[in-house]
Amino acid sequence: MKVALLAGGTGLIGSQLLQLLIMDEAYSTIKCLTRNELPISNSKIEVIHTNGDNLAELASSLTADDVFCCLGTTIKKAKSKEAFRKIDFDYPLNLAKVSKAGGAKQFLLISALGADPSSSVFYNKVKGEVEEAIAEVGFEGYHIFRPSLLLGERAEERSGEDAAKIFFKLFGFLVPGKYKAIDSSKVARAMVAKAKLSEMGTSVSESKVLQSF
Repeated sequence: MKVALLAGGTGLIGSQLLQLLIMDEAYSTIKCLTRNELPISNSKIEVIHTNGDNLAELASSLTADDVFCCLGTTIKKAKSKEAFRKIDFDYPLNLAKVSKAGGAKQFLLISALGADPSSSVFYNKVKGEVEEAIAEVGFEGYHIFRPSLLLGERAEERSGEDAAKIFFKLFGFLVPGKYKAIDSSKVARAMVAKAKLSEMGTSVSESKVLQSF
């Protein structure tokens, strides 16, 4: 059986991914990097408390086979572009470097629809840049997931997203498949399914593909 390392286990996708990993017999241990209390407890879970700044110091505890990175925020919540970049670029990249040095074979990253390092949109630019930076770390398997607007109950309120969700529920049939809002549970299932395939190389799963899970 394998060991999973999960960052972002209290978030929308991460919390659902955590439940799937608990139920999956392929994983004997789930190491959860978290700043807050996890929503569930289980004998398979090993909690590792961190604010994200001391990953190098925790290196000996971050050994795993598969790394699931569900870290992410919004500029509104982060309050500045610098703080946003720290969470969405620095932390995932540092996690990749430390876990790869510890022997991890696969890295699975939640990115976003439209991720592009050359984008004029800051959010999409950072997402694209972190995708490219982690690709250079050299995992045997590197898998990127680019969901559209996520549907699901978040712990925090995001008024803009809530308005968009209402729109998609009413007029989603008019939106091209690539841009349709997607249930967060589908993304979580796609991540587990991809990890269990143990595919070599880099893959990118766009939102339209994730809709089938």
